[in-house]
Amino acid sequence: MLLLCSAFLIGIVFLTGCTKINNTSNDPVPVHDTFTIASKIVNENRVINVWIPEAYAKEGNPLPVMYMADGGVKEDFPHIANTFAKLIKAKKIPAFILVGIENTQRRRDLTGPTEVAEDKEIAPVVGGSEKFRAFLKEELFPEISSRYKTTSDRGILGESLAGLFVMETFLLQPDMFTYYIAFDPSLWWNDNALVKAAKNTLGHLPADKKTVWFAGSSDI
Repeated sequence: MLLLCSAFLIGIVFLTGCTKINNTSNDPVPVHDTFTIASKIVNENRVINVWIPEAYAKEGNPLPVMYMADGGVKEDFPHIANTFAKLIKAKKIPAFILVGIENTQRRRDLTGPTEVAEDKEIAPVVGGSEKFRAFLKEELFPEISSRYKTTSDRGILGESLAGLFVMETFLLQPDMFTYYIAFDPSLWWNDNALVKAAKNTLGHLPADKKTVWFAGSSDI
């Protein structure tokens, strides 16, 4: 089952302004955990930032987890963590643990393969989303579960190329997450291949409920 909106997601967009979510200039870095995973899948060390809501410290109950690319302290992580804190305090969303993955080669990790020459010019290496997704599923998920009390519900959010990764994951491996949040995803990638294939892929969604929130600033 696919749901295209919820009060939870509307609250996030309300506080982020439904615009660029990577403007962190006015956002203080919140108290958070940081650790490094030596990934065998992407063959490099990856820095992980984790923000934990007050409810977790006070009550100790398992919580769902929201993952995000662009998750460095100099990227989108502070803004989204502070947004979550405000929404949770206002009781507009339930408590979530936020997990930010700091970038190394952003354009490599967040793009799938492409046959378009102009796409291939944006970075020395592109098309690494499959490996990055495997890193999340096979290495990061178990690490987070071992460090924190979590429920089976997971979400992922991202903007621009990270939004492309969110939508690609939803269409190719929808079982990975319960919630998908894509801000202005770069669906032009590979000549709109994801959009063109969507009619077929949407017909093969799993039976369990998935929630997708999509916001775009222009026509696809």
